[in-house]
Amino acid sequence: MGELPDYAVENRRHWDATADQWVDAGEQRWAAHEPTWGAWGVPDDQVPLLPDDLTGKDVIELGCGTGYVSAWAARRGARRVVGVDNSARQLQTARRLAGEHGIELTLHHGIAEDVPEPDDAFDVAVSEYGAVLWAEPIAFLSEARRLLRDGGRLSFLTSHPLAVLTAPLDGSIPSGTQLLRPWFGGYHYDWRDAVDEPGGIEFVPTVGQWFALAHRTGFRIDDYREIRVPGSANDGLNCAVTGAWAKQWPAEHACWLTVC
Repeated sequence: MGELPDYAVENRRHWDATADQWVDAGEQRWAAHEPTWGAWGVPDDQVPLLPDDLTGKDVIELGCGTGYVSAWAARRGARRVVGVDNSARQLQTARRLAGEHGIELTLHHGIAEDVPEPDDAFDVAVSEYGAVLWAEPIAFLSEARRLLRDGGRLSFLTSHPLAVLTAPLDGSIPSGTQLLRPWFGGYHYDWRDAVDEPGGIEFVPTVGQWFALAHRTGFRIDDYREIRVPGSANDGLNCAVTGAWAKQWPAEHACWLTVC
């Protein structure tokens, strides 16, 4: 593994500094019998990021954080589950919870753009607010393609561009109802000088950009969903938009891809 890109250095610092804020949520999701997804815990039947049956499959989570998605994959019968994360402190929580729940995971400290696993090693890759948000998208998709076998599947859930394009220019929270940034252009958002919760560099391509990048890196798009939060939902987990906002516009979206 080579030297970290500058954005990965900042994101490592940011996530190591804020890891304690995610312990409770990680514990709750590890304890859940059924997966729920995203900041509002959308039911699995609405956003099935993982196949129901993973028996005999090798699975990798790209940006695993506290590891609960990896745990869900293991409980669905995966033969081997690997998680990689840029934050050593997040992985401390993941290792502790894996031990407490008796689930065997292989956890790597590193970036999902440069994973210490061989080519064609996995059947399924998944990223929920992990590397899909915090890694350069072409590098993220290219590495996922390298890791997946022919016919392998990648699914991800991340911030919808509308949630970022309506964020105040000073980085304050929450997002509003006006577009304050251009739709066309870059997808790199540096929050180090944000008024609220400063730190971290995110990558939030538009829908069209994601589709183009997926095709460019060797994937076929199988499904795509813009997520509407449940009507009973309040504000999401550490989310920059309110629950009321997310009932009117998509704060999150999900995509399912297959190696082609």
